[in-house]
Amino acid sequence: MTRALAFLIALLVCGSLAAQPAPFDMSGERPAEEPAPPQRPEAAEPDAGNAGRPAATAPEPDRSDEAFRRYIIPFRSLSLTGETDRRTWSVYLTPGQAAGARALTFSYQNAIVVAPETSLLSVFVNGTLIGEGPVQAADAPQMRSYALPAGLLRTGSNEIRFQVRQRHRTDCTIESTYELWTEIASDSAFISFGNGAARALTALEDIQAVGQDGAGRTRFNIVAPALEQPSRTAALMRLAEGLALFGHMPTQTVLFRQDLPAAGEPGELMVLAGTASELAPVLRSLPPEASTTPVAAFVREGADRAPLLVVSGPDWPGVEQAIEMIAKATDRPVGVARDVINTERWRLPETPQVLSGKRLSFSELGVETSEFSGRRFRTAFAVAIPSDFYADAYGEARVLLDAAYTDVVRPGSRIDIYVNGSIATTVPFDSARGGIMRHLPINVTLRHFRPGPNLIELEAVLLTESDRACAPGSAASPEPRFALFDSSEFEMPDFARIARRPDLAATAGSAYPYGGGRPIALYLDRTDADTLSAAATFVARLAVSGGRPIPIETLTSPLAAANRNTLFVGAIPQLPKALLTQAGIDTDSQLSWGNAAAGVPGRRTQMAFNEWQTRLKGGGGVLLSVEQWIKDRFDISLSSLQLIPSEEAPFAPPDTATLLVAQAADPTANAAWTVVTAPSPELLREGVSAIADVSKWGQLAGHISIYEPANDKVTAIAAKRLDFVPTTPPSFWNYRLIAANWLSTNILYYAVLLVSLATLLGLATAILLGKLGRRS
Repeated sequence: MTRALAFLIALLVCGSLAAQPAPFDMSGERPAEEPAPPQRPEAAEPDAGNAGRPAATAPEPDRSDEAFRRYIIPFRSLSLTGETDRRTWSVYLTPGQAAGARALTFSYQNAIVVAPETSLLSVFVNGTLIGEGPVQAADAPQMRSYALPAGLLRTGSNEIRFQVRQRHRTDCTIESTYELWTEIASDSAFISFGNGAARALTALEDIQAVGQDGAGRTRFNIVAPALEQPSRTAALMRLAEGLALFGHMPTQTVLFRQDLPAAGEPGELMVLAGTASELAPVLRSLPPEASTTPVAAFVREGADRAPLLVVSGPDWPGVEQAIEMIAKATDRPVGVARDVINTERWRLPETPQVLSGKRLSFSELGVETSEFSGRRFRTAFAVAIPSDFYADAYGEARVLLDAAYTDVVRPGSRIDIYVNGSIATTVPFDSARGGIMRHLPINVTLRHFRPGPNLIELEAVLLTESDRACAPGSAASPEPRFALFDSSEFEMPDFARIARRPDLAATAGSAYPYGGGRPIALYLDRTDADTLSAAATFVARLAVSGGRPIPIETLTSPLAAANRNTLFVGAIPQLPKALLTQAGIDTDSQLSWGNAAAGVPGRRTQMAFNEWQTRLKGGGGVLLSVEQWIKDRFDISLSSLQLIPSEEAPFAPPDTATLLVAQAADPTANAAWTVVTAPSPELLREGVSAIADVSKWGQLAGHISIYEPANDKVTAIAAKRLDFVPTTPPSFWNYRLIAANWLSTNILYYAVLLVSLATLLGLATAILLGKLGRRS
């Protein structure tokens, strides 16, 4: 009876509550207290152009594996600019990830001037369109999620491509196309999975699946309890090289520590390196065989922790054998030149390397046949050159262009070609009536090429009467006005082959002179965690540039570095003064760099004098003005008019710089010394981590390069004196090319030689005519 009465009362209460009117709901207006999960994008209105395309969907995530996601953008952010743009790269997936992937999710935002009705953002995976939609996130970021069909992804590398077509809302000028952009946030772009097996790493090849975090960075955390023992340094550097070559990501850093952190983050691999007795207090699930044999394997320490890579053995020689298991898997023969440079994790297709004269079709370089109806068409490809490239002063490559344009394209239209961001050539269209260009030769100066991969961009600027009128409300015409065909070719001529020293560009591009099979002699001022981390990150980046792990030998004294290619890493106060002098670094920087109050009075006075001279006289008076005028008009600097190069002045790094990389010949002039230094070990680690980004690594050049975090850029100082190092067998043809480039750089020698030859010719002619000519 009591239970029945209670049930009746509850029923009456619920009924009265249900009868009350619903209160006014503001949930749709108030800001979310927590970040909302990816939402299903709004369905676009059906139209004929979207018929048959995959619809954007947001599948329900599997809560059992919700915390794990693979970020897919290997950059800080992905920015697609102009009227048409695309970026393609690859993502490595394990078997569990390939089978369990459910959706690709990302957030994007675009410029307010982008017209959504004529702009389209598309996503391709392994060449298959998985979704596309209008570009319509000008007010706030918009989340999109596309289902990944079963069987689309595969174990290993998977191609990801983002592609955009954009039009301006109101403006029809060429300048307005530079206002068009769509940016995809790296920390919002990821692949979600539907099973717990996606997190697991089992084989050494799965190191490639570490990926990157939401900022596009990859980190290898090496836990080594005995890392401060100098005898362990060479092997730990070798381990860092092997991990970096497996990962092969555009931004990789190595961090050493002695304790195991709480949990791993995305884009991070935890590696435990040490003997079984050293690791036993750190890791509960240490493989039992580590006490008897070398081990390099993944283990799982709890369900909520990312897999750990254990590199161990019964003693240190056993650990070194385990490290070799990783390094050997990434090695390649020393004497075999690479046909391609592996750039697939940040740019596809992989970059071909040209060692001499060669033609490559655009189809081989990843440039597809395209038809374009806008105002500024842009496409790009990459070509790599070796470390001993020496044709920057006179050489020219050629683009043999196959293209077409209609008669609406008016005079003033042109084709621009950029190399590594610098304009290399401009060619106007030669007809106002339209036409087809078949292998139109366009010369491209080699001045802006550097060892390693080089990005070449081709841009067609198209002017039309309709764009000049730009009638309000007129829709963009879909009719193509320009076409580029993939039968076009890029032709690299034969070029001189001889290495130069110092040349940080060659070191960054292909690890020269450290990648020739001989061990790197490594000197560290101390073996603390920060210095070791900086050295490991730098050495790992060299290994990736060279395409193979480089043997390491540690030095306990800089005196043992004579006649050896050596890498010096350490904070500047601890480095020997003789080393700084040899590298061309001002020794006063040991006290003043990073400490403005400790600056040397004489140098402060000179700096102030130079600043006031520049301020009052416009950069140094008449002489500098004349020099600048000659350089602007004739591309000739006064330094090229010297018969004997001036001495290198000691370089004092500015306080705005936190890292300095310098290269010079050793005292015997038979080897190269490279110094990596900073005001403190902490700044050293942070600075090397910053330049490990492939976009900044490629900016290292000249005799000295410095990194300034305030403007996030690398500044290079060219060397005044260079030594030449032969790298190929002697040949008359190569010597002729070397002489041509050297004389083009040292024009005063060329002028003296030309006058001397003309004088000799005149004297010979006078003598000959004196003996054979008719006397009057």
